[in-house]
Amino acid sequence: MNLLGLHHVSILTGKAERNYKFYTKILGMRLVKKTVNQDDTSSYHLFYADAEGNPGTEVTFFDIPNLGSSYRGTSDISTVSLRVPNTDSLLFWKERFKQAGVQHDEIEKRANRDTLAFKDFDGTRLILVADNGEEGVRPGVPWVREDIPTEHAIIGLGPVTLTVGIAEPTIGVLTEVMGFRYVGAYPSLEGDFPEILVYATGEGGSGAEVHIERRPDLPKARLGRGGVHHVAFRVPNEEEYNQWAQRLKDYRLPNSGKVERYYFKALYFREPNGILFELSTDKPGFATDEPMETMGQKLALPPFLEPQRKEIEEKLRPLNLN
Repeated sequence: MNLLGLHHVSILTGKAERNYKFYTKILGMRLVKKTVNQDDTSSYHLFYADAEGNPGTEVTFFDIPNLGSSYRGTSDISTVSLRVPNTDSLLFWKERFKQAGVQHDEIEKRANRDTLAFKDFDGTRLILVADNGEEGVRPGVPWVREDIPTEHAIIGLGPVTLTVGIAEPTIGVLTEVMGFRYVGAYPSLEGDFPEILVYATGEGGSGAEVHIERRPDLPKARLGRGGVHHVAFRVPNEEEYNQWAQRLKDYRLPNSGKVERYYFKALYFREPNGILFELSTDKPGFATDEPMETMGQKLALPPFLEPQRKEIEEKLRPLNLN
């Protein structure tokens, strides 16, 4: 019973329209699902991914207008990575960011990979990471755009970084409960701090890693606009999903119990430092209720919300995505 890698990350945005333009027009990702936050149907939930909406390529956003800023600290998913094919891709993106006025750093080594850190317009801390032929979880399928060469397109999720004050409790859950393994460490780029620890699952590689940053000097983070709400990990099928539900129970980890999201099944729990983890099934996927060719073009509701469509649409603010 192994987790396959990263499934998705969910982030908070203060303005869905600007968010849409950044992730589709600048980053070239595909909007594969426009739906609602199932726990608060008065707000939108947008899913960006590769051309097919594959698990392991998804970055999702809860739209919360007028949301305050995030404040960096511990107990936080502090960075999210996106995979690109190679180092030449990073050079392409560095120039593209410059032309688009996107805040970015220089190309630097992280975990022995070439990377390029940048921020979206909500302040989310993001990193492009070059695959350069590395083995591990396979990449996604590029979404073809005329202004982004396919050989440089974003092809999935890379490592997430967890910033914690004390690492041992988080590492304990990753290794003892979730089956992650230690694969190395690399120097912090932010000063004289402990090395960042790297843990991997499944086939390993960029799409299956969690990085642990130890920062006892920081206060606890405050989640707001641009902050990462949770990270989800891939469960291959429903049989193993049921086994994971039992495993969390056996380890007496408080959790959500089984949650039906329609596009996948989910389990939520917080690791000891308070970071929200999700275990999500690969199937059935986003083409369940929409043709692959037109995913994301209309407001999609799972069957259990469809009878409320009229009331839900009346509560939602107009959303102009173009």
